[in-house]
Amino acid sequence: MRPLTATRTPVIHRTKPLAGPDADFGAAPKSESEAEPKLRLRGTRFFGRGRLSDPAPSRLSYRFQRWMLTPGIRRGVKIGLPVLAVVGLVGGFFAAEERREAVSAYVISIKTSIQERPEFMVNLMAIDGAGTALSEDIREVVPLDFPLSSWDLDVEMIRDTITGLDPVKSATVRIRPGGILQVDIVERQPVIVWRTRDGIELLDETGAHVDMIAARADHANLPLIAGKGADKHVPEALQILTTARSLGERVRGLVRVGERRWDLVLDRNQRIMLPTERPARALERVLAVNEVQDLLERDVAAVDMRLGQRPTIRMNKTASEDWWNTKVDVSSGQ
Repeated sequence: MRPLTATRTPVIHRTKPLAGPDADFGAAPKSESEAEPKLRLRGTRFFGRGRLSDPAPSRLSYRFQRWMLTPGIRRGVKIGLPVLAVVGLVGGFFAAEERREAVSAYVISIKTSIQERPEFMVNLMAIDGAGTALSEDIREVVPLDFPLSSWDLDVEMIRDTITGLDPVKSATVRIRPGGILQVDIVERQPVIVWRTRDGIELLDETGAHVDMIAARADHANLPLIAGKGADKHVPEALQILTTARSLGERVRGLVRVGERRWDLVLDRNQRIMLPTERPARALERVLAVNEVQDLLERDVAAVDMRLGQRPTIRMNKTASEDWWNTKVDVSSGQ
């Protein structure tokens, strides 16, 4: 061991006497520790250095602390590590196939028990707004085996299937209280008959197909149209027929010519050839002349209104022969 040594506290010598507050401070009695020499024991340390360590952090510790104060690192430690831990635990649990199957079966059993509760069961289907034949068609295209859970019903798919039927204009499908599948139908109403090479069809006001019929006499009260592409211009045909209402039962129907214009067919094989643009307006001009001069009561075969500035009248064969005979007789007499 090192020998013990006595050290004294350094003494401050002043050249001038103290004055003022310093004199009072200097006149204070000295403590015993200042009067006597201090004896400090200095021994050798067996562990560690003899000097006291520096309290300042090391460079590595300082950098680590600064790194931990970064917002991203703090969020990663507070949120990311717990999430990773949970994901790891869950992944380890479901790594075994037996556990996955057991959990899946448990979930399915709970789901089934909830879906098959009596308040979720549908027992029958009610159809309103449809005729007997249409109701049978709906039940045929939507084959449902009642009772079944409302969770197993795809209402949107059922509605799309029903609206795909030609006689159905719109449909609403919903589940009523009491376990009833309610289907509300708005049927298409036939307003015109369309004669084609494939048969006779019923069309609604938009030209949509409603049904096929066997004979024209089945719907003799409806107006008749014919020609290729006539179904695409049903609103215009209805407007022309409304204008020709004053002709009464003389109207036989409308014929679509060249998929671009209409011919109004009357009895006595008369025909009014309408233009492509504004055919109802051209028909009104013909009807105005007919009211004044009885044009359609004469031996006229066709009234050509395709050229609005130059209407043309074509007489029938008998009237043409009589006219030519009259002209020849007049010429011979001269």
